[in-house]
Amino acid sequence: MRQLIVLIFCLLTHATLAFPQNTGHVEGYVTDAKTGDPLPGAHVFIRDGKGTLADENGKYKLVLETGEHILHTQFIGYLPSIRDINITQNGTTTLNIELTATIEILEEVVVTAEKTEQKITDVNVSMAILKPKQFERTSPTSLEGALVQIPGVEILDGQPSIRGGSGFSYGAGSRVLVLVDDLPLLSGDAGHVQWNFLPLENLSQVEIIKGASSVLYGSSALNGVINLRYKDPGDKPVTSLRMFSGAYLAPDRKELIWWDSPRWFAGNSVSHARKIGNLDLTTGAYLFQDKGYRDNEFNKQARVNINLKYRSKTVSGLSYGLSTSGMLVNQGDFFLWENADSGAYRQNPTGTSFSNGHRIYVDPSIRYFTSKGNKHSINSRYYRSVNQMPENEDKNSRFYLVLGEYRYQHRFSDNIKLILGSSFNYSKVHSKLFGQHTKNEAAVFTQLSAKIFSRLKYNLGFRWETYRLNEIQEHSHPVFRTGLNYQLFPHTFLRLSAGQGYRFPSIAEKFTATQIGALNIFPNPDLLSETAISADVGLIQGYQLGTWTGFIDLSLFRSEYINMIEFTFGVYMPEGVTIPTLDNVGFKALNVGQAQITGLEVILNTEKRIGQFNTSFQAGYTFINPIDLSIEKDSTTGNILKYRHRHSAKGDINLSWRKWSTGATVIYNSFMEQVDSVFIDRFFGNMILPGYPKYREENQKGYTTVDLRLSYDIFRKTNISIICKNLFNVEYMGRPGDLQAHRSVTLQFLLNL
Repeated sequence: MRQLIVLIFCLLTHATLAFPQNTGHVEGYVTDAKTGDPLPGAHVFIRDGKGTLADENGKYKLVLETGEHILHTQFIGYLPSIRDINITQNGTTTLNIELTATIEILEEVVVTAEKTEQKITDVNVSMAILKPKQFERTSPTSLEGALVQIPGVEILDGQPSIRGGSGFSYGAGSRVLVLVDDLPLLSGDAGHVQWNFLPLENLSQVEIIKGASSVLYGSSALNGVINLRYKDPGDKPVTSLRMFSGAYLAPDRKELIWWDSPRWFAGNSVSHARKIGNLDLTTGAYLFQDKGYRDNEFNKQARVNINLKYRSKTVSGLSYGLSTSGMLVNQGDFFLWENADSGAYRQNPTGTSFSNGHRIYVDPSIRYFTSKGNKHSINSRYYRSVNQMPENEDKNSRFYLVLGEYRYQHRFSDNIKLILGSSFNYSKVHSKLFGQHTKNEAAVFTQLSAKIFSRLKYNLGFRWETYRLNEIQEHSHPVFRTGLNYQLFPHTFLRLSAGQGYRFPSIAEKFTATQIGALNIFPNPDLLSETAISADVGLIQGYQLGTWTGFIDLSLFRSEYINMIEFTFGVYMPEGVTIPTLDNVGFKALNVGQAQITGLEVILNTEKRIGQFNTSFQAGYTFINPIDLSIEKDSTTGNILKYRHRHSAKGDINLSWRKWSTGATVIYNSFMEQVDSVFIDRFFGNMILPGYPKYREENQKGYTTVDLRLSYDIFRKTNISIICKNLFNVEYMGRPGDLQAHRSVTLQFLLNL
C-alpha cells in the first residue's frame, strides 16, 4: 500500500509539473517612446509564434512557459523591439515597451487604401498624404487651397479632379469621393463637396487615393478618394490656436480694380485635445470672413466640431464614439463676369447668387477590437443642410441623409486579413429648383489581403450595390478590384492595381431646370449611371545619399469611362415645340459615351537633416491624354476632353534653420485646350461671357504661380509667419469667366500649448 501511495504521488507531481503550473505571464503597455500614446494593435510575440495584440489602451498580456524568452514587439510605422525576459512559475512579469517611430519618409502609415493600417510602401494604389504642418505653412482658408499642391489633383471652381478624371459640371456631381473619418460627406442634392464645411482644426492627416475605389467606398469614388482623418489625443492635453489676416493687393491691370476699400480676409481657429480617464476629447472652432476680390463675392462662416471616444472599463477593446460638426454660413458666389476687360472681377448682375444657411452632421460609432486582431465597427452619420437664397427663393433647398456602415475585419494570421461589410445611404431632398426626391443606396463588400512569401502582398475586392431613386431601381451591378505589391529590393517597391468604379448621377444633374445669367440648364431624368475601369502600374524607389533621404514614385495609369456624364451645350426643345428659340438653347447633363485617359506621373520627395538645418523638397509632374472616344479625331474641335490640363507640375521647398523657416510653392498648368464650344463662338460666347472668345485667343498658354513664405519661432511653441500668394501677380483663369485671385499677403500667428 505504501508503494502504491508513493507511485500515485509521483504521478500527480509529474502531471502538475507537465501542465499549466509551469507557466507565468508577462504584461504591460506598448506606447510611443516620444509621446507616451498607447499603440493598440501592436503585436507582442515570441519566436515559436505564440503572441497577442495590445488592446485599445495599449495593454497586452501573454502567458508563457517558465524560463528565458526573447520577446518581440512590432507595430506599423515603428522600429521593432526585442527584449529578453525571464518567466517564473505562477509569477507576473511587468514589462512596459516603448517603440520609437521611424523617421524615414517611406514609413508613413495610411488607412484609406484598404481600410486598415499599413505603410504607404505596402499599398498597391497611387496615394498621397497631406500633413497638418503643410496646412500651417501655406495658411489655406479651406482644404481645397491645400489640395491643389498635390501632384495630379486639381480643383476647378470647387470640383475636385484626380489625374484628369473630372472636368467642370456646374457644381453638380463629383467623381471624387470626399470622406471624413471613412464616411462620405457629399451633399445629398447636388453630390458635391462643401469645402468650407470640412473640419481642418483637428486633422491627423489627409489621404488621397488616385484611381477608382468604388469596391470599398461605393458611388462617386469613380476617380479617387480624399479622406480626412481626425487626430486622437495623447496623454498630455494639447491646445492649438491659429489666427490669420490678409488682404488682396492690386492686380497688374489697373482697370480690373473695382473696389474703393481694401479687400481683406481674416480667420481664427482653436482646437483642444485631451484624455479624461477613459474618454478621449477633441474639439475645435473656426471663424472666417472674406470680403472677396470679386464684386458681390464674400464669405462669412462659423464652424464648431467635437469628437468623443469612450473606451469601456469593463470590456477590453470596446469603444464608443460620437462626433459632430456644425456650421453657419452667409456668402455671395461669383459665377459670370461682366466682361473680359474692366469687368473681369465684376459680377454679371443676372448671375449674382447670395445665400445663407446651416449644415450639421452627427456621427455615432461603436468599435470592438479583439485580442486576436479581429475588429467589428459600426459607423453612421446624419447629415443635414439648409440653403436659403433671400433674393431668389425659387432656388431654396434643403436635404438630409442618413448613412451607415458595418465592417468586420478578421485576421487569419499576420499575413492574411479579410474585410466584410455592408452599407446603406438614404437621402431626402426638398428643393424648389429640382423638386422633392428620395434615393436609397445599399451595398455589401469584401476584400481579402494576403502576404505571399515575404515580399509579395496581394488583395482582391468585390462590391455589389443597388441604387433606387424615387422608389425606382436604377442601378444594380457588381464591381471588382485587385492589386499586388512586390518588394524587389530593400527600398524598391513595385505595385500593380486594377479596379472598377461607378457613379450614380446626382439629383441636381437629373432634375435641375434653371437659368444663370444667359445660361440655361435643362433637366435630364433619363440620365444613366457612369462606370469606369482604372489600372495603375507604379514603382517607388527609396534612396539615401549621404544625409539626403527620400523616394521617387513613378506611375503609369489608364482609365476608361462608359456612359460618361458631361454637361453638353445644344438645342433642347420640349415636346410639341418645332421652332427653337433662345429659351431652348443651353446645357444638359448627357451620357456622352466613352472616354479614355492615359498618362504618367513622377513624384520626388527628399529630406536633408544636418544639426539644426533641415531641408525638405517635394515635386511632381503629371501628364494626361484625355480622349473623348465619341468624337472623331479629325473633328474641327478635336477629341480632347473638356476642362483638362495635359501637363501639370508642382513643387514645394522648405528650408529651416534654428528658429527661422522659409519656403516656396510653385504650380504650373498647361493651356486648357478644350472648353465648351459655345464659349468660343463669337455670337453665343459674347452673349454668355462678353469678351471671352477674344480673351482666350490672346491667352493661349499655360500659367505658373509662385507662393512664398517666411516664418519665425518666437518661443518654443509660438510661430509667426508671412505668406505671399501669387507672388508675381500672374493673371490666370480656371473655367471660362472665372479669373483667379491676384497677389495676396497673409500674416499668421500659431500657438501650441
